[in-house]
Amino acid sequence: MLNKKSVDDINVKGKRVLVRCDFNVPLKDGKITDENRLVAALPTIKKLVTDGGRVILCSHLGKPKGEPKPELSLAPVAARLTELLGQEVKFAADPEVVGPNAKAAVQEMKDGEVILLENTRYRAEETKNGEAFSKELASLCEVYVNDAFGTAHRAHCSNVGVTQYVDTAVVGYLMQKEIDFLGNAVNNPVRPFVAILGGAKVADKLNVISNLLEKCDTLIIGGGMAFTFLKAQGKEIGKSLVDDTKLDYCKEMMEKAEKLGKKLLLPIDTTIAASFPSPIDGPIEVSVVSSDAIPADMEGLDIGTETAKLYAEAVKSAKTVVWNGPMGVFENPTLAKGTIAVAESLAETEATTIIGGGDSAAAVNQLGFGDKMTHISTGGGASLEFLEGKELPGVAAANDK
Repeated sequence: MLNKKSVDDINVKGKRVLVRCDFNVPLKDGKITDENRLVAALPTIKKLVTDGGRVILCSHLGKPKGEPKPELSLAPVAARLTELLGQEVKFAADPEVVGPNAKAAVQEMKDGEVILLENTRYRAEETKNGEAFSKELASLCEVYVNDAFGTAHRAHCSNVGVTQYVDTAVVGYLMQKEIDFLGNAVNNPVRPFVAILGGAKVADKLNVISNLLEKCDTLIIGGGMAFTFLKAQGKEIGKSLVDDTKLDYCKEMMEKAEKLGKKLLLPIDTTIAASFPSPIDGPIEVSVVSSDAIPADMEGLDIGTETAKLYAEAVKSAKTVVWNGPMGVFENPTLAKGTIAVAESLAETEATTIIGGGDSAAAVNQLGFGDKMTHISTGGGASLEFLEGKELPGVAAANDK
């Protein structure tokens, strides 16, 4: 699965190259408020431009649900990319995506030029991987490049369907980086390999927990999901978040860890409060108690200080660390301490540190540790499925080496 041809393995001079990017950026009043995804796409685009390709970019944005919605047009992306690339990115405004504008623009392209198609999800068939739209996209190009890891876990026209109608389908630099880090971290890690899982729900991470227990040496559990484990151990967890339907599953996982000789670390103390903060970042009174002494009328909202030390210690000797999910309600300064402690321990280690997208990526960036991590995944759902050991359709569709 992981040995895929990349943009370095092909010759694109004079060829039309369709590049699936992830330009699903946040917009406010038509302005892009976070351009990380645009910046992340630049190395692949520049490489193809330098090599003389005729570069046709495509992406989805938001959920227009198969109809043109002006507020979800990619026009602002074309304008900002023009500035970032230092050359014109022509916008092909077609409500049907592959329409007269797009076809004419592609027809007139010269080597090294760039155009951007309209939001692929303006077409209802996109998310259903419909044959007609896949063929229309393929008709624009001779070479296809997938650089959108954020949608790699979905089989859509613009990342899977199109590959059936082009001879050459490869991955871009961003996608290659995700495969190298996430894929290899899980399938071929330098040991000791420590995995840290947080976030609210056990249910979201069932398969991840099970798969990582087989791969890692130490599995650390924090966040809201830890309380289901603690309750499964027979501990009093007060009003803390719990999934009573998963108690047996948690017991099974603790037994599995023991059987496989893996360390499974759970919180030994907990930061508690009378209720969830409202507003989420508002002031809140907290205290720290032992994890088996949470009062019945209190709820746990972060790991405690001793647990933070324990987890930091476990990370110190690691050679590979994968982290997915915060340790507590990190949006609140009082309840971000556990997440900050883990982020700091990752920032200080010599290990390869991989942050698996979503909330943990947001936490690491917001708390100012982004540049200290080896790799921060650009896809939340996709990185979770990678960690589950699933095959991602968008990766599988590329040509093998």
